[in-house]
Amino acid sequence: MVFVQLKLKTKLKTINKLSFHDIESIPPLIKDFLNHGIEGFKESTFSLDNFEKQIRTKQNSFTQEQRNILFHVLQSQLSKLTLSLQQQKNLDDLKISTTFTITTGHQLNLFSGPVFFIYKILQTIKTCSFLKERFPDYNFVPIYWMASEDHDFLEINHFKTENNYYEINEKSGGAVGRIHISDMSFISEFEKEFKDTVFGTELILMLKEAYKTGNTLTEAISILVNRLFSDFGLLILDGDSKALKSQCISIFKEELLSFDLKRFSKSKVDSLTEKYGKVQVNPRDINLFYLSETRDRIDFDGQKYFIVDKNIEFTQEEIVLELEKFPENFSPNALLRPVYQEKILPNLAYIGGNAEIMYWLELKDYFSKLDIPFPILIPRNSMLFLKEKLLKKIQKLDIKIEDFFQNFTIITNNKILKNNDILALLEEREHLLMDNFSTLKTVAENTDKSFGNMVKAEEVRQLKSFKKMKKRLLYAEKIKQKELWERLENLFLDIHPSGIWQERIYNFSVFFADYGYEWLETCLKEMEIEQSKLIIVVI
Repeated sequence: MVFVQLKLKTKLKTINKLSFHDIESIPPLIKDFLNHGIEGFKESTFSLDNFEKQIRTKQNSFTQEQRNILFHVLQSQLSKLTLSLQQQKNLDDLKISTTFTITTGHQLNLFSGPVFFIYKILQTIKTCSFLKERFPDYNFVPIYWMASEDHDFLEINHFKTENNYYEINEKSGGAVGRIHISDMSFISEFEKEFKDTVFGTELILMLKEAYKTGNTLTEAISILVNRLFSDFGLLILDGDSKALKSQCISIFKEELLSFDLKRFSKSKVDSLTEKYGKVQVNPRDINLFYLSETRDRIDFDGQKYFIVDKNIEFTQEEIVLELEKFPENFSPNALLRPVYQEKILPNLAYIGGNAEIMYWLELKDYFSKLDIPFPILIPRNSMLFLKEKLLKKIQKLDIKIEDFFQNFTIITNNKILKNNDILALLEEREHLLMDNFSTLKTVAENTDKSFGNMVKAEEVRQLKSFKKMKKRLLYAEKIKQKELWERLENLFLDIHPSGIWQERIYNFSVFFADYGYEWLETCLKEMEIEQSKLIIVVI
């Protein structure tokens, strides 16, 4: 099936690219990582020098046998898809020692879920093109790693558009990628919403092709992602594979017997916790699940291994034998999955969201212990698409778009109190009070310590009164300027639907419906490679 892209004269114009450093809600850990502010991670950030070193390191550590296994697994997994010439070339190139991968991963969300799924794949694709231009003697293959073994079905069984919420209901508890689709009710509702849009027919055909009765969720996402990205050469990999997991038997064995991940990540976890208050994911003693008809945690009580919530137990000898005979039954959790990924791929860099990058940082010492090269980590770009009439409303209120990514409560309060005569008088008197007390405190401290303390306490009391008056003034002005206050609040929610970033709420169909592949091309064109930014586009 081939979709025809209609040529439209559209207005897709980038108006700003905000650095992550200038956005208040970006976690301090991510900002410090990008600024080389975390000891031991400078070589794990984006730079051509780092990529040059990473190429040499990975080339020396990744064997031809591993390449052959990867090639045959991918060839088998992709056999049901129609591959583009670029995909076939990328697949064949993986057998060559001068070929490396750039990887991103994501869950199998219904119809891709939130739109940032699209952004992270496009950034992975563009990074490969960028590296090929700078290192022409090497090949770079974009990989989408499917999180097919996750078992939290409720986290992935839905997506949202501007007008509707769609979900499927299937029997869950096991690896979500193995779930067979039977609930098709959401498709007819989707068809009603999009049938009259410019590219609605294409969207509906994509949805119907992917979500056929009997397809697994792994097959559905593979079909959808291949439809969108095949011409860009993207290869889709499912880690739920005996051949791939067989390469990790020794790693999984040490995890079971010696709790390796927790032991060798402890130093990093402790240092990150001390500096940032907590880590993204705390390691368990055993960071493996057992796959049967469900996916359940493996635990150890000091004498035997048991599968949590299942009537399954193993002695040490039995669980090692089970691992060696059936490695496909063992599934790494979120923390162990990066090690599995880097073991089986000739990978140079991982592109992920802030939360992903934060838990990768916990693993640096564990990678060293395993003698697996730790990849370059790239916090993915974010994107925001604004309707032109919304931008005009913002400009009319004399607000900058970047204000919506700072503390907007402060921005709103300042706007409500702008040029307020009473506030100006209060602040003038407050500063005068502080000046007077400054002189008084100096004299009082030279007179008597207890008298000096009394003066300080009185200053605090009177300054609290000014704080109360300003707070009460703001409350009064919000009532007086209710219309302005509500307009500001509504603008914030237009930009942050449900109070969070647009890309974490809306599905890609919201934008594809009107602009088709031109929207994808715009995202790819505007995507930043060497820096992490929020890219704002007017539509």
